Amino acid sequence: MDTAPLREFTARFATAEEIENWDKHVTANPNGGNMLQSAAYASVKNGSGWKVRFLVLENGGSASYNLVLEKSFPVLGRLWYLIKGPGLEAAPDLKAALEACAAFVRGRKLNVFTIKIEPDIVDSDEAQAHLRGAGLAKAPNIQSNDSTALLDISGPEEAVFKAISSRARNAIRRAEREGCEVVRKEHGPETYRALYGLMADTVNAKGSMPLRSYEYYAAFWDEFCNRGQGNFFFTYEDGKPSVGAFVINYGAKATYKDGGSTQNRKQYGDSHLVQWAAIRRMQELGCTEYDFCGTPPASQIKDKSHNLYGMGMFKTSFTKTVTDFVGCHDYVLSPLKHRLWVKGAEKVFRRIETARTGQQFY
Repeated sequence: MDTAPLREFTARFATAEEIENWDKHVTANPNGGNMLQSAAYASVKNGSGWKVRFLVLENGGSASYNLVLEKSFPVLGRLWYLIKGPGLEAAPDLKAALEACAAFVRGRKLNVFTIKIEPDIVDSDEAQAHLRGAGLAKAPNIQSNDSTALLDISGPEEAVFKAISSRARNAIRRAEREGCEVVRKEHGPETYRALYGLMADTVNAKGSMPLRSYEYYAAFWDEFCNRGQGNFFFTYEDGKPSVGAFVINYGAKATYKDGGSTQNRKQYGDSHLVQWAAIRRMQELGCTEYDFCGTPPASQIKDKSHNLYGMGMFKTSFTKTVTDFVGCHDYVLSPLKHRLWVKGAEKVFRRIETARTGQQFY
């Protein structure tokens, strides 16, 4: 474990000017930011049972911009969820950054009992040592890409194509040979309905991921597309959409966020061709990394009983390496309230919220 002196951090809320230019600041974070920290995502979550806060962590001359989702509970007080944050350079910065958060919320009397974090720090023995050193308690993972397949797309198109597996290359070439075409579609209700229908088909057949309401996805897609950060790709069979994908370009990172397909298709390689079209478009938009957004953990990638096994096999045909991030942890500010939370309060509040809204809690 690194024994270098810890850097000191301070925490504050962002200014109006910083919020106005939020995406510019987040994508300049030491780790390049994450689309779940974006202005678009803040708009999706604001008023959906969560209050959005814009938090800045500073040390010396550099700053990290972090989206905080805040929810209030009777008796317990407030929960802070630093979604995909804090955005730090490395694990050694966690302890000082979290101590700055704690000092800030206490100084402002914000009554926060727990700060939930899920930084994009790759899991390792050293990272785990820093998590323990920061006093963090492991919590269940929330986001689907805490284990994921990442593809480096910084090189020329030919080099990226050579880097993917021969199985994926053969599928792409065959789809092209047999006349399969990928169509980019403008955003709007017709496109949204088409993709949502394909996603529902996939979930009904495979049940691999929970599906939120159409209204949630329509709002999500709208927010990203209106900022020039959302892209739709489709193939068609017998005149109907057969494979669809929604891919986000956020700074240097591209994320395959949503996708679906009809079952028992005749076209071979169409889903690989959709991804390849998306990858090339993301390169054009200046992205250097493509996140396939969700696989089983590296240790379970070949476990056929895992609910993401099929997705994992498809996604690792583009990049063999599965990246495991450290996932979700709780930074406890009130031990008694946190104990109540984990012993049953979270479960109760999640059940109430789902019954009231029909939506997922997080």
